[in-house]
Amino acid sequence: MLDAMPDQALAPVPAIRPCELTILMPCLNEAETLGVCIEKARAFLTRAGIDGEVVIADNGSTDGSQSIATALGARVVPIAERGYGSALKGGIRAAAGRYVIMGDSDDSYDFSRLDAFVAQLRAGFALVMGNRFKGGILPGAMPPLHRYLGNPVLTTIGRLFFRSPCGDFHCGLRGFDRQAILDLDLQAPGMEFASEMVVKATINGLTIAEVPTTLSPDGRSRPPHLRSWRDGWRHLRFLLLFSPRWLFLYPGLGLFLTGIAAMGWLLPGPRAVGGVTLDIHTLFYASLAVVVGFHSMLFWVFAKIYGMREGIAPPDPRFLSMIRAVTLEIGLIAGGALLLFGLILGALAVSSWGHAAFGNLSPEFAMRLVIPSGTAILLAFQTAYGAFFLSVLEIRSTRR
Repeated sequence: MLDAMPDQALAPVPAIRPCELTILMPCLNEAETLGVCIEKARAFLTRAGIDGEVVIADNGSTDGSQSIATALGARVVPIAERGYGSALKGGIRAAAGRYVIMGDSDDSYDFSRLDAFVAQLRAGFALVMGNRFKGGILPGAMPPLHRYLGNPVLTTIGRLFFRSPCGDFHCGLRGFDRQAILDLDLQAPGMEFASEMVVKATINGLTIAEVPTTLSPDGRSRPPHLRSWRDGWRHLRFLLLFSPRWLFLYPGLGLFLTGIAAMGWLLPGPRAVGGVTLDIHTLFYASLAVVVGFHSMLFWVFAKIYGMREGIAPPDPRFLSMIRAVTLEIGLIAGGALLLFGLILGALAVSSWGHAAFGNLSPEFAMRLVIPSGTAILLAFQTAYGAFFLSVLEIRSTRR
């Protein structure tokens, strides 16, 4: 017996045979519903005559889900790293199918009716999304908070930010070309994986189709793994981080232009609006808006360059040509001009103080020089440091 153990340990693992379709289900303690999901999926493969497999990406179940899956002919892939996204990433990598259709193992989706997904995949679409709002949401299948606020708002934001054609960003039933999705290098470990797939598929130009999908109440007696506010925030955070234009550029540009306009309006003197007098205090906050807005726009430039380098955002030739035109020397010259302007205004403020024998000055007069002076000096250093940082990014890009 002891002599035979090494030979058994070295026995080759049977190769996984390639097939057309993998039906993939993430699983964490889904013993109540996993069996019926697998039976429906296998029945679909048989009825449709599709060469396929059912894969269970198990995320550490302790309720015997693995044994249920194996007994019903599914292939179990253990995924050590916890999280919805982690389970699906591991399952996609392990899939033997050219196409993958993924769906939750809580019996909320009908795996016996996947014909429309397969038809669209065979027609050449790289990503086929289910749409629950077109296919129907049965009573009790989706909480009102998700149905009327969470999903519509996050989907609208995703469509606006990324010009995605998807009408239901978070539908858990979707099919895709396995290699095309692997090439996207998806990273999110949690529920935001659903958004990452749609966003990266959109910005990388993959062909996307939608299929009406019916959502049924899940068959579990325990609460779902989903946490509404936590997971909703993670989806929103992901959408913002992947869209520096909306996170940094538009808010920054708005602040900058508003601040410049307000400063130009208040510099000559106080302004009365509806019985309220706006003076140097408002001028100060207008200056603050200019500085914060300019800083936000710089962050957009940095994030855009990083995103293109890491494949988060597609190449933008017009943006790159604009950045290449702004050399380090031009940035330093612009920063130097702003610094000189700020110092001149500061010198005028000191001079006016000297005319008053360095005694008390009227704040309304002095601050109309000091605030623009400080604003220009801050912008000067932001411009110079930003130009240096852009040069650092270009050096790295050239070396790569």
